[in-house]
Amino acid sequence: MEEPLVAAATITSLAFAVGVVFGFIGNKTHFCTLGAVSDVINIGDWNRARMWMLAIATAILGTAALGLAGMLDVSKSIYTTGKLTWLSHIVGGACFGIGMTLASGCGSKTLIRIGGGNLKSLVVFIVLGISAYMTMRGLFAVWRVRLLDSVAVDLDHGQDIPAFLTHAGLEADTALLIAAAVIGGGLLLAALIRRDAWRSDVLIGGLVIGALSVAGWYVSGHIGYVAEHPETLEEAFIATNSGRAESLTFVAPVAYTLELLMLWSDSSRVLTFGIASALGVVVGSALYALLSKGFRLEGFHTADDLVRHLVGAVLMGFGGVTALGCTIGQGITGFSTLAIGSILTTLAIIAGAVVTMKVQYWQMMREA
Repeated sequence: MEEPLVAAATITSLAFAVGVVFGFIGNKTHFCTLGAVSDVINIGDWNRARMWMLAIATAILGTAALGLAGMLDVSKSIYTTGKLTWLSHIVGGACFGIGMTLASGCGSKTLIRIGGGNLKSLVVFIVLGISAYMTMRGLFAVWRVRLLDSVAVDLDHGQDIPAFLTHAGLEADTALLIAAAVIGGGLLLAALIRRDAWRSDVLIGGLVIGALSVAGWYVSGHIGYVAEHPETLEEAFIATNSGRAESLTFVAPVAYTLELLMLWSDSSRVLTFGIASALGVVVGSALYALLSKGFRLEGFHTADDLVRHLVGAVLMGFGGVTALGCTIGQGITGFSTLAIGSILTTLAIIAGAVVTMKVQYWQMMREA
């Protein structure tokens, strides 16, 4: 029993460190999926979109390298199961995209802004966490399971693209290498083909954020992997909420963070990879804000602003859990596994955000 306990402390410490770097770099480079979509739609600036694409490409290539080296098996994650809940991915992703637009940022941006002193994001954090918990185990969970998760395609293999190629007759390593090279390499080319993408913020933000997703996989999926847990005599992934290999994601961990704070005296509630990484993002962002003298308190200016953020937080909590991830959890971490569900979710998030921005612009022009 002693060895897993030591491993749990190691896993959570490393996860916290990964989160700190994420928060610091995310704040410094203004890494933001909502900002990336907004820049493209409103001013035609693709730099932050290229940063996001570079992060995805880095995560895909790095995760594939871990798999080829035998250090990670993504089939033991939540993303690559043989049950493709396509409706949940589409509806959940769209809800998350709408929600992050109304709430001025996704889950990771909310944590980054908390570190910078934004009190509006603290409200979003709390409401997002409550909504996510309701979607995992409460009222929203009943709707999710009955109406959305029941609509699914059951595959004979994993839903990741390498699994499809393997099912078609390729060797597993060859399938992974081809899929990662084509998709990861294609995104890398798309991100860096323009000369104006070779800026320090784009390169640092994209490469570091992508590498941190890979680091998360290595920590939980390799260091935290136990072939035979002394209590259950089964394989286990130490200090993960899902009991599987995990990396960076920022919806369910927010709910688990609130749960831990509320049930602190319950010995069954412990610090996990997700909670530690989420807390690390806040600390890392605060560190950069203080060093750059950018820390300042900010609150709501109008009741309408409060209402928008509350509605957005609820939609993000529901959408993030329903789609099994957010712009980071599915848009980078899940995407790195090349899972069909992750790709569907990412596209749905973008679509939800774009439509919401168009509606907001129409409303603004109508009022003017």
